[in-house]
Amino acid sequence: MLRLAIQKSGRLSEDSLALIRECGISFISSSYKLKTEATNFPLEILFLRDDDIPGYVQDGVADLGIVGQNVLVEAGYPNLEVEALGFSKCRLSLAVPRAASYDSVESLQGKNIATSYPTILGRYLAGHGVQANLHTISGSVEIAPSIGLAEAICDIVSSGSTLLGNGLREVETVFRSEAVLIAQPNLSAEQTELLEQLRFRMQAVRRAKRSKYILLNAPLTALEEVRRLLPGIKSPTVTPLAEPGWVSVQSVVQEDEFWHITSQLKAVGAEGILVLPIEKMIA
Repeated sequence: MLRLAIQKSGRLSEDSLALIRECGISFISSSYKLKTEATNFPLEILFLRDDDIPGYVQDGVADLGIVGQNVLVEAGYPNLEVEALGFSKCRLSLAVPRAASYDSVESLQGKNIATSYPTILGRYLAGHGVQANLHTISGSVEIAPSIGLAEAICDIVSSGSTLLGNGLREVETVFRSEAVLIAQPNLSAEQTELLEQLRFRMQAVRRAKRSKYILLNAPLTALEEVRRLLPGIKSPTVTPLAEPGWVSVQSVVQEDEFWHITSQLKAVGAEGILVLPIEKMIA
């Protein structure tokens, strides 16, 4: 059995549990339980503080973990990462009061900066030749400038609304983060096989989220152009329609390219374009 540690509450926890369920793994969870066992896969899920997860995985208390890259790197265990998961994306950014003058990161030379990520920030500043006084605090970092603790902060940013609400403006991106799957380095052969099975499922789910299934009708004269626009996994499926001179085309397109490709398909004569979500996609 594998023991997987995830954050016990919050958005990262919700997204992690959703991914596990989308992988076809069934379990019962509740707000008061600190662990649960899957019913159809050899997996036990532990609900822990996110800051504790990298250390527990490194020490072998848990075999796997899902945690933000920012937490993993700050804890000093980037080597544990085995799979980027594509959700809970955010950035670690520097911010200053809206009225403060700021030209570049060199403007922070000798200044006081409040942060919960002194390791990541320290490396960033050192890379720019900047020496600053770092004040490590946990939580409510945004209040530091208004109470005179610091002239700037470095904290996690998603939408930026919290910064604006506290009279701050974002000036530099220090680190970009997303959820990652981590694994302790001394898994047995059986556990490694289970890990690969889990990664296979996660990759299939992620691949499906990034893709759409598209069906359309096109004149036979435009088929080669449609095929060029819709390469699919290998090539599109083409079926003759009852109406002479027309075919039905089925393929897969990437979410990021969908609208651009759709407009091009219409331009070459495609009609009746249908777009469907994909639940799983095995490469």
